[in-house]
Amino acid sequence: MSASPATPLPLVDRPAVRRITGADLDWALSEGWKDFNAKRGDILVLAVLYPLLGLLTAVIALNDRLLPVFFPLVAGLSVMGPAVAAGFYEIARRRDLGISSSWMHFFDPLRGRSRTPLVILTLMSLVLFGVWILAAWAIYQATLAQVGPMTLAGGFEQLFSTPEGLNLVIIGNLVGAGFAVLTVFLTLVSFPMVVDRPVDAGTAVGTSVRAVTRNLPAVAAWGVRVAGLLLLGALPLFMGLAVVLPVLGYATWHLYTRMIER
Repeated sequence: MSASPATPLPLVDRPAVRRITGADLDWALSEGWKDFNAKRGDILVLAVLYPLLGLLTAVIALNDRLLPVFFPLVAGLSVMGPAVAAGFYEIARRRDLGISSSWMHFFDPLRGRSRTPLVILTLMSLVLFGVWILAAWAIYQATLAQVGPMTLAGGFEQLFSTPEGLNLVIIGNLVGAGFAVLTVFLTLVSFPMVVDRPVDAGTAVGTSVRAVTRNLPAVAAWGVRVAGLLLLGALPLFMGLAVVLPVLGYATWHLYTRMIER
């Protein structure tokens, strides 16, 4: 069990990594659901998510040239998920310790010892997000753009009725999957770790890579569950994400506690 912020842990160069199983994944999701029932977070997610999606949709509706990056932008937001979830990690951490866990503490990671490594990790995620958008645009230019500009009226027909559109779908999904895997390796453990203990960003990322590498089957199964939950949450006009995102944030914290010796 980690110490409170008043009694920081000594720096550890290589935190020990545990093996996890499917039972740990079930447990993490169950604990995430319990945390959500105690500290929901759905209103907080709605307050950020819907204005962001609304702004993005409005901008693209006014400018067809941005349509090819709409889906990459929405899908790529998952790259930034661990950074946004830092507040949920803090609340789950405090609940684990049995100390006050009100919404006043959501932004504690940005004010305490976690701030510098958290900012570095967030910048890393922003760079990864930016590279993904550039890659998606390059794929579009090499495929569907050769037929003509993508439009709101005929977007889906262009995607699925032309060889160039099908190439865009196939290549884009493969490249997107590669970015998703890279994101998991770099961030699954690193973000909750810098919230939990006084480690630098490099140590946190290195530990995350070691933890994922040691638990590839379980982490792959976790990724499938996360993807399924995000899909379910997105189907009714993204309304379900108000529940899914906080639950996954809390659950990721609990998964971290199973993967890393504390």
